[in-house]
Amino acid sequence: MSEYYSATRRLAVNPSPLTGDQRADVAIIGGGLTGCSAALHLAERGYRVTLLEAGAIGAGASGRNGGQVLPGLACGQLKLNQLIGKGAARHVWDLSIEAVELLRHQISRFAIDCDFVPGYLHAAVKPRQVRELAETQAELADLGYPATDLLTGANLRARLASPRYQAALTDPVSGHLHPLNYTLGLADAAIRAGATLHAHSKVTAIVRGAKILLRTAQGQVTADHVIIATGAYLAGLMPPLAGYIMPVGTYIIATEPRDDVPALIPGNEAVADLNFVLDYFRRSPDQRMLFGGRVSYSTLPPPNLAAAMLARARAVFPQLASARAEYCWGGFVDITMNRAPHFGRIGNNILFMHGFSGHGVALTGLAGKLAAEAIAGQAERFDIFAKIPHRRFPGGALLRTPLLLLATSWFRLRDWL
Repeated sequence: MSEYYSATRRLAVNPSPLTGDQRADVAIIGGGLTGCSAALHLAERGYRVTLLEAGAIGAGASGRNGGQVLPGLACGQLKLNQLIGKGAARHVWDLSIEAVELLRHQISRFAIDCDFVPGYLHAAVKPRQVRELAETQAELADLGYPATDLLTGANLRARLASPRYQAALTDPVSGHLHPLNYTLGLADAAIRAGATLHAHSKVTAIVRGAKILLRTAQGQVTADHVIIATGAYLAGLMPPLAGYIMPVGTYIIATEPRDDVPALIPGNEAVADLNFVLDYFRRSPDQRMLFGGRVSYSTLPPPNLAAAMLARARAVFPQLASARAEYCWGGFVDITMNRAPHFGRIGNNILFMHGFSGHGVALTGLAGKLAAEAIAGQAERFDIFAKIPHRRFPGGALLRTPLLLLATSWFRLRDWL
């Protein structure tokens, strides 16, 4: 089946492949949200920027995800407190709020047609999760977050017409959008600001030195600084980063347009549950149900994927008994051991940002801005993220994936129980 976002893209951004030799102040590897944001902010500062993308712009996680815009980190604020201390964790939280504000500002500033809708529901499947939502509500209040409501009973059913959930926490700051159109909008803005973008230009080698050389099949770029923003598609390109992230497959279907879809989520919020292997879903502008979930830690897509995803959607919304899956697609997100993003440096002139762990639609845009600030000599905000400690996944290249599968099986079992 084809992919819904590509079928509904509104902007043609198709840069040519790199040929020959180029010189740049900053070269960026990766044409997703992080890379396009960095290109935009660097170009606006007057740097000569060349971005190299292995496929089409937005072809990776940036253009294929669930489109859910969230503050905070995937690891949660409590875990972040343990990792870097409460004061630094609060600073990261404030930066994540800035990330959502930046996303909304960029949409307005560049008139990006990406269907942004505010509003979010965090949904509880079981009593334990209801208690977790109450704790989250208290934590958000302590952080000065706008008022949230814990919905139960008739109030819940009025906002989410599903028998599956016991409670939901409203979230007025978060929201959802068309991720590919947003990514293409940032890429277009970067080009207009003076950045040079090249699609279908996979970097095959990085030669480190005072000047860095990036080689592709048909050309090369020499740059003073390099930003690595490849996400789950890093592979073996930079050995010092090997093992810090794992690619995890996640999948989405889009039903046919249906008259009953607006009544399923009357407020048009994005929704996700609290399970480790979660379901996430939202309405599209043409009244399809976009339903995501399932994961593959082996990087192999599950069998009969569209049928399995549709069965999950019907378990949440029995009203979709007659629905069809007109689109079905997937892709890889980059996760870290602690589910916090991994920022840092290799030598003096290579920056990297990856490992957003499925929580990066907003934060990736800020990551690009912080990288631009760091290259311009204002690294304090970048370094707040760089101080988050990280460990490699255990097991080495051969056993890393089997060990991850074993560990996540426990969390799946916990969800089922």
